[in-house]
Amino acid sequence: MSTHSPEKSSQPDHVSDSEKFPSPVDIPQNAKFIEVANVDLAAALANGPQLKATSARSIQLFLILLVAFMGSLSNGFDGSVMSAVNGMSQYLDYFGIDGQDAGGGVGTTTAIIFGIYSIGSIAGVLVAGPVTDRFGRRGGMALGSLIIIIGAVVITVARNVHYLLGGRFTLGFGVAISTTAAPAYVVEMSPPQWRGRLTGLYNTFYYSGSILCTGLTVATNRINSTASWRAPLAIQIIPASILLSPRWLIAVGRKEEARKVLAKYHGNGNPDAPLVLLEWKEFEEGVKLDASDKRWWDYSELFNTRNARYRTSMMLLMGFFGQWSGNGLGYFLPILFGAAGVDSQNQRLTLNFANTIISATGALIGTSLTDKVGRRTMWFWGTLASSGMLAVVTGCTAKWGSSNANPQGANAAIAFIFLFGFVYSLAYTPLQALYPAECLDYNTRAKGMAFYAFAVSCASFVNTYAGPIALKNITWRAPNPVKASITKYKVAVVEKGGATELVIAE
Repeated sequence: MSTHSPEKSSQPDHVSDSEKFPSPVDIPQNAKFIEVANVDLAAALANGPQLKATSARSIQLFLILLVAFMGSLSNGFDGSVMSAVNGMSQYLDYFGIDGQDAGGGVGTTTAIIFGIYSIGSIAGVLVAGPVTDRFGRRGGMALGSLIIIIGAVVITVARNVHYLLGGRFTLGFGVAISTTAAPAYVVEMSPPQWRGRLTGLYNTFYYSGSILCTGLTVATNRINSTASWRAPLAIQIIPASILLSPRWLIAVGRKEEARKVLAKYHGNGNPDAPLVLLEWKEFEEGVKLDASDKRWWDYSELFNTRNARYRTSMMLLMGFFGQWSGNGLGYFLPILFGAAGVDSQNQRLTLNFANTIISATGALIGTSLTDKVGRRTMWFWGTLASSGMLAVVTGCTAKWGSSNANPQGANAAIAFIFLFGFVYSLAYTPLQALYPAECLDYNTRAKGMAFYAFAVSCASFVNTYAGPIALKNITWRAPNPVKASITKYKVAVVEKGGATELVIAE
């Protein structure tokens, strides 16, 4: 968990409660009682200078973190821009991709174009952890941003499918590095009392990129040239400026700089503020100069103790659950709207844009609730609700979507697609960056987040590669593989012209 999570008490084992806190007889009768998860943190917040969100220092910190949010925004560009562009006839015609009748690209070519991004991410995580440990969070984000820009340029000027494959592989490689470094940076720069909301807001910025891209495609889809899809792809070229994290400064021996950063943003400029002193003590205790983060090849601290294995398993569950709770459908929303009976390309893209706004609203509400409701509560109920929404979408689409026999039923499918986006974003969007980063100790955070990105990329590859092929061949449902393997056909043996033919009987 994070530095100040309930699971990690900063109180030394040899100090008894009676030595540290007043006994019951010393407590006044009119004292106010509250429940806290971490006594040291509560005491530091109560006695130290109070941070104000409207102060100049806090606003400066928010602007710094806004730069780090570009890592999430870049990731949001890809998922949404490819979903929208894949629904454009101009794009499909230019590259000769199947899918006009389905409302968007489907089949093997689309599967490879989408899936190669995840392959790039899987390759990127091999260097993301070591780069972030060696050059710091700022260095990781800067390198990731540079690679993202290169990939975006390649796909923008694409002349054939090979350009798209190369560019999207490069994009995935860069995003893997930036999304390993950026969440760790936000967690470590945020004051503990604001950490849940700020880190949740980081992942919510995914929808800033989504809204920008899907809104742009509604306008550009009216252009009858390659500019209709090149313009949205070009908007992924977002330069990012990055700053340093105080924990990384301690880890590489630059302690005075680290303390100045803590005092400036967590203590209103006072290096002796109780919160600064508490964080400084915990940083020095937690950051080991000989830990595995100093060895680029060493991932052992993710697994070498029972506690580490538990934390790693929770992190991996978030990675797989986040991709396999319906999130993969985001790449194929125009196709889903087509399956629900929406025939117009412009209408499908407009609905895609509207869905992005609704999902962003859910993500913002979820971000505001992370410190109040609790991480696991949101995760459990969000997953359950997402499953229910998807079940309704599946049923309505199957029964009424393709036949257009019941417009109300088709509209219900569209409504529940919107509701699913809202619920999923409320529960998962804030937690996907916050929960894994909090689960990990500092010394394993960079490599752990790289390992998390690996799990996400593997799960996403299944979504993006299998999805287009499935949508082409099986529409809304998959056949029963066991039933298909044991099916027998009644055939007639016909002798014709000296040859034997088998004819399937009706």
